[in-house]
Amino acid sequence: MNFQHTEDRRMLADTLNRFISEQYGFETRDRIAQSAPGFSRELWGRFAELGIIGALFDEADGGFGGGGFDISVVFESLGRGLVVEPFLDTLIVGRAIAKSGADAQKALLGELIDGSKIVALAHGEPDSHYELARVTTRAQRHGETWQLHGAKAVVQHGEHASLFLMSARTSGADDAQHGITLFLVPRDAAGVNVRGYRKIDGGRAAEVTFDNVTLDDDAVLGIVDEGLATLEYAIGCGVLALCAEAVGAMDVARDYTLEYLRTRKQFGVPIGSFQALQHRMADMSLEIEQARSAVINAAAALGAERKVRERAVSAAKFSIGRIGALVAEECIQLHGGIGMTWELPLAHYAKRLVMIDHELGDEDHHLERFIALGAD
Repeated sequence: MNFQHTEDRRMLADTLNRFISEQYGFETRDRIAQSAPGFSRELWGRFAELGIIGALFDEADGGFGGGGFDISVVFESLGRGLVVEPFLDTLIVGRAIAKSGADAQKALLGELIDGSKIVALAHGEPDSHYELARVTTRAQRHGETWQLHGAKAVVQHGEHASLFLMSARTSGADDAQHGITLFLVPRDAAGVNVRGYRKIDGGRAAEVTFDNVTLDDDAVLGIVDEGLATLEYAIGCGVLALCAEAVGAMDVARDYTLEYLRTRKQFGVPIGSFQALQHRMADMSLEIEQARSAVINAAAALGAERKVRERAVSAAKFSIGRIGALVAEECIQLHGGIGMTWELPLAHYAKRLVMIDHELGDEDHHLERFIALGAD
């Protein structure tokens, strides 16, 4: 198998890497991440103008990419810059709409690709423990409308999204695979309440509650009671994206550490000349390459049948969780106390790597899921 990127993907990566290095330096990123909105609408629009959002979607949906390797190329570059703009939820919500949306709903994809509409996934709940099928938020039929009631946790950019992709149970037990329905819920619908907060790794998220929100049938995405397959596919795309982002962040953290070992001196010589530290750097570099291989495998499997695809993305997420924590710990230890300071970019890369493990399922969850999928 040829793992070399196409010329178009190489050009995409070069363009995005250059834009991030010139326009999204660490000081700019830190200012944006700590701002009241938690991201920059201006830069979000410029990313759209560059075609970065469009690269995440198929040509049939108005984009010019959409494959697993397109996603991984984009998010690896985003990880190198610790970009906080809402790429992940745009990908997940957009892919769900593209897969199961009616024609009127698919018309929304143009607004996602041009950056004019901010969307957010509202699926996780306080007690769901990463299980996709555990949904306690309820949607009940009342005449010609639906009434939604429940709460969603850690909704990325929830304060500024104009549309939520929300999962709700329309039948069955709280953890049944059948009976989950997806809804597109406007932010300004009566009964939608959002409480925002700052995230530890930069940017903002929100707790969103739905108090007897009334929607008509046009809000249903896909088939009633059959939303799990669409949700699983879209979140699988998101897991791949997170894994690729982590690889980009690991590369930068390693490079920072290597440069520090070359310049920091003890006993009159660079500490990078100490053989014990060289061994630790070599081991860490090997682990990062293993993580990269897992992402390549997941990207290649994104278009495969369900079991192959889901096992590949879970294997990648497990690897990323384990290796990301290792890289964060090793880089900080090799820097010493300075590695924990706010002013040093490395500390922010380490925090992001740790938090990626907890998004869309941690390493323990995905290891169990990988084993369970193999036993089916």
